[in-house]
Amino acid sequence: MDVLPHPHTHGRRSRGGTRLRLTSALLAAAALLAGAALPAGAAPADAGAASAEARQKAPYLDPRLPVQRRVKDLLGRMTLVEKVGQMAQAERSAVSTDPEQITRLGLGSLLSGGGSTPDANTPEAWADMVDAFQEKALATRLGIPLLYGVDAVHGHSNLVGATVFPHNIGMGATRDPRLVEKAAHITATETRATGPQWSFAPCLCVVRDVRWGRTYESYGERPGLVSRMVTAVRGLQGERDRQLARPDRVLASAKHFAGDGDTVFGSSTTGGYTLDQGVTVTDRKRFEKINLAPYVPAVREHRVGSIMPSYSSVRWTDRGDGRAVKLSAHKELLTDVLKKKIGFEGFLVSDWEAIHQLPGDYADQVRASVNAGIDMFMEPFSAPRFVETLVAEVEAGRVKQSRIDDAVSRILRAKFRLGLFEQPLTDRRHIDRIGSAAHRAVAREAVAKSQVLLKNSGGALPLKSSQRIYVAGTNAHDLGNQAGGWTVTWQGQSGNDHFPGTTILDGIRRNAAHVTYSKDASAPTRGHDVGVVVVGETPYAEGVGDVGNNGHTLNLSAADRAAIDRVCGALDTCVVLDVAGRPQIVTDRLAVMDALVMSWLPGSEGEGVADVLFGHRPFTGKLPVSWPRSEDQARVDASDRDHDPLFPYGHGLTTRR
Repeated sequence: MDVLPHPHTHGRRSRGGTRLRLTSALLAAAALLAGAALPAGAAPADAGAASAEARQKAPYLDPRLPVQRRVKDLLGRMTLVEKVGQMAQAERSAVSTDPEQITRLGLGSLLSGGGSTPDANTPEAWADMVDAFQEKALATRLGIPLLYGVDAVHGHSNLVGATVFPHNIGMGATRDPRLVEKAAHITATETRATGPQWSFAPCLCVVRDVRWGRTYESYGERPGLVSRMVTAVRGLQGERDRQLARPDRVLASAKHFAGDGDTVFGSSTTGGYTLDQGVTVTDRKRFEKINLAPYVPAVREHRVGSIMPSYSSVRWTDRGDGRAVKLSAHKELLTDVLKKKIGFEGFLVSDWEAIHQLPGDYADQVRASVNAGIDMFMEPFSAPRFVETLVAEVEAGRVKQSRIDDAVSRILRAKFRLGLFEQPLTDRRHIDRIGSAAHRAVAREAVAKSQVLLKNSGGALPLKSSQRIYVAGTNAHDLGNQAGGWTVTWQGQSGNDHFPGTTILDGIRRNAAHVTYSKDASAPTRGHDVGVVVVGETPYAEGVGDVGNNGHTLNLSAADRAAIDRVCGALDTCVVLDVAGRPQIVTDRLAVMDALVMSWLPGSEGEGVADVLFGHRPFTGKLPVSWPRSEDQARVDASDRDHDPLFPYGHGLTTRR
């Protein structure tokens, strides 16, 4: 998702006093609704006239009642316009200059796209912003609270100061579902403390081609591995969905349903050599085995609260007319398979303006997607148009009222389970734990366990504190490159000034007394015992990072190749670390390396890399994807008799002193 932020900072307010006033207003507004619902377009009622006796007659406000009864009661009081408003999600920047839109439209949700933050990117400013928006939702006739979503995909990474974990590809290398759950729980704690109650995570894609720019968002190439890491849902939501109202839990959103990591290279209709938003060409049996598999435990074991359909398309090869159908309009997969066969009871939210890619005019796009099964629509800058269009489609009989009721029931159910009607404003009790030493210690553990030792000749590793170490390479001392995309901004950014953390160089310096650092390896190497060259990628996110786009390639950069040649050619012992979101082509230089480590995108805690380099922790990471010999081998298919990777899936050495 991309945004053009238009930040607006709201003033601080008393938490306790504001909560009391808003809860009273909410009860008063809802009390007027004990009778019949108002007609579409009717003016909001005067909440102040409600009596205490009338307030008690609003069952949907009674937390003692079962959620389904509360949903049914509230749904029965809603007009068509109010229902459709619940199905609309706008970007915060679209309403910041006129937050009364939330009240006028009765919006059900807001989001922050990547990099869309309050001016002061602090926990308190986030919470103040979300609460100010929430006030506008509570001022509507029914007082239905907002659901606020963010891309907390490897920590609450839009927030400066949050704990930034390794991206999913590194977490897949740990082979540790409990650690994945623990990291997700910390992410939920830090996210909910700042206001948002919903994370657009985890990504359950099964990556089948490492040229894909979202490779690092996948746990790996095999559905069994990805399915094991579905524990991230439990980390975010708690045990099934019974703990959602707690201040350390958020609603999860499994994405991108389904097949987004299995598209054919160059298949996109948007131009370029992109895999992102492309076409998955497959038969139903293979699709179920590879692409659908992780969603089954997410739904049946963990009751994931929301799922985001993919931008990509599916073209069946077994039966059908051979057309590629966008997931946003794929009724067979969204309704027949996901909701009916697998049993998904949560709601489906479209990706950023995803329905705009469907054929026809806007009315055609809205109608096709809602009839296919989409429940909430991420229309960041088109929410008013969406509401008007969908209302017209229902009134014209092209969308059934029953489909609207089903969608809204699913959304309201999530809001009740999140406890938003009882606690609409931010519970900030955990705000001081954001980026805490305890949270960062877990991230550091994850970094250490994600490191994969690919080669270790002559006992090059572990390093010794007594050695004189020469450190070089573009990624040795760069937090932004360590964290990759979806960190503070959508595409991420290089440099050390954007968020706190420790670089790999910092970690090495804390373990050895004699360290020389030369980014381009131009400083003299004489007198050093060992060289450590940290190479890799610079940050990117969806689309932009696909091989063939914007100069992206799996090959090492010229600067990285030069640094390897200089250091490995001059010193007797040379260790190379690759900081990247996917394997890079090292075939032609592997022979000059004594040791090779895949560090992935470790995030904010670079000391975790040093922990294994110096033997404080053993190397335990295993490759979650096959490592190609060349870019031509980037498509993963272990069943292919010609499949001969440089390092196979599951490869990973260990070290012992």
